[in-house]
Amino acid sequence: MPYRDSLIIALLLLVMLASGQDLYADLNSGASRLHLVQEGVLLLTATLLLGWILLSLRRQKSEIDNLRSALAEAKSLKLPDDKEFQDTRHRLSALISNQFSSWDLSQSEKEVGLLLLKGLSLKEIALLRGTAEKTIRQQASAVYKKAGVSGRHGFAAWFIEDFL
Repeated sequence: MPYRDSLIIALLLLVMLASGQDLYADLNSGASRLHLVQEGVLLLTATLLLGWILLSLRRQKSEIDNLRSALAEAKSLKLPDDKEFQDTRHRLSALISNQFSSWDLSQSEKEVGLLLLKGLSLKEIALLRGTAEKTIRQQASAVYKKAGVSGRHGFAAWFIEDFL
């Protein structure tokens, strides 16, 4: 769980605890209804917000697990044993690696570039890499700029256009 999420959860728990204690003390001391309602609304809001965050984190973890599972399944697919296919595959891999180096991509940009070529969305790449989608968007833009293309389609086409 990212540090930011942990901090927000801790703060919400603190708000819930303090608000709950204050509400209990106010009930015993005869505070006004308006004040009790305000405290109750604060406690309810913090509780709902905490629940929403925890549910979002659970959904995000499930998406990451599904993506990793799909990638593992794709990696385990039986590829043709045909020597020509294997040679072509290795040459394409070497071409991509050499081109990434000639474009002077950083290691992160290379990883993002490969995942883009594999067809993953920016959101999926962000989930897999544990970074913000905005970061992946910036890295993808840097890859496209260094490659001299205008976007994902031009990037993929750069590698396969001449083979079709």
